[in-house]
Amino acid sequence: MASAMPPPSRSEILYLFRSLLRTARQFPDYNIREYTKRRTIDAFRHNKDLSDPSSISAAFSDGKSQLEIARRQSIVYSLYAPKVKSIMEIKQ
Repeated sequence: MASAMPPPSRSEILYLFRSLLRTARQFPDYNIREYTKRRTIDAFRHNKDLSDPSSISAAFSDGKSQLEIARRQSIVYSLYAPKVKSIMEIKQ
């Protein structure tokens, strides 16, 4: 049986968090951009008290897969982005 991977370091977790937020900023649509940002923050808050190394590793692995999905989706959304800005973007 292979040994389990060590849990990710604090710097790896912060890098993943920042990468998810950076990817969220790439969405051209305001609603999707804000949803992705909010979901990232909520997920990290939800998992902040994990102490079991296997749970931390599982959450980190899930976060990395979510990052890949978000990156792919941001490319797709940029191809079909509406030309009109959201009312929320106009007000800013």
